[in-house]
Amino acid sequence: MRQTYVPICMALCVVLAHGATPALDHCASIDPVLSCSCNATPGKADDTCCTETYGGLLVATQLWSTFTGRESEGQVYAKNSWSIHGLWPDFCNGSYTQYCDLSRQYDPKPSPNTTNNKPDGVPVPPYTGEPIDGWFAPHGKLSLLSSMKKHWPPNSSPHHDLFTFFETVLRWHRTLPTFQWLLNAGIQPSNTTSYTYAAIQAALTQTPDGQRHPPAFIGCGGPRFNETILGRGSLDSGGTELNEIWYYFHVRGRPQRGEGRRVHAGKAGGRLTTCAMADGAVRYLERSEGSEK
Repeated sequence: MRQTYVPICMALCVVLAHGATPALDHCASIDPVLSCSCNATPGKADDTCCTETYGGLLVATQLWSTFTGRESEGQVYAKNSWSIHGLWPDFCNGSYTQYCDLSRQYDPKPSPNTTNNKPDGVPVPPYTGEPIDGWFAPHGKLSLLSSMKKHWPPNSSPHHDLFTFFETVLRWHRTLPTFQWLLNAGIQPSNTTSYTYAAIQAALTQTPDGQRHPPAFIGCGGPRFNETILGRGSLDSGGTELNEIWYYFHVRGRPQRGEGRRVHAGKAGGRLTTCAMADGAVRYLERSEGSEK
């Protein structure tokens, strides 16, 4: 699993590759170019601020966990919604880098603490500025978007790129209602019912809008199927607890527009699942009491 702090730094390279947000009317005058296409290269793109040429394979990742571990601090999940793990700018070949711009690294305890996670890598300096949670109103009083509008800085202000990133992540997340898509297929959190990987994938591939999408990556943790009573003696070593979904996209124009074309996860990322394949092998567990609202 990718670490959750990295998207802030990585996706800023996509959202603001040149450190500034071009005027919307400027990019509106340019036909959106699909990333990872022949025309989405620095030499061919009319304006690289309006065409994604850095990390053209965008990965919108969502997690399902039964608790946050910080319920006592008021940090809970949104009910009937998967949580955001990140918006990742992979390269078109599916590879990715840990860091893209160390001057926009906002983690006070970066991990890995070198650019290649090895002793010979470039050290990653910890963020020592104002705590990021101080940029927003106290948790529970305002939604993130309304808080962003209240504190929205002009382009010349510090951290404007991070605010733009948050808005972009939310925009993409809202186009991917995983919880509802699964619910429409009769797949809902349960501590007593189990499901099949194929049915979960089908729910995310054939959505209620009538469109058929390329498959997403579906991740499962928990006990391996062949370590359970049901799977004893089986060669199926996949996970049995649904916990993550990765949607791969090529981007149309600027990532901030929130428009793209779904890409086959197996072809883009090299695999479709870590889940057990047997019938009824996957559990979609309910969240703990008090862990969502």
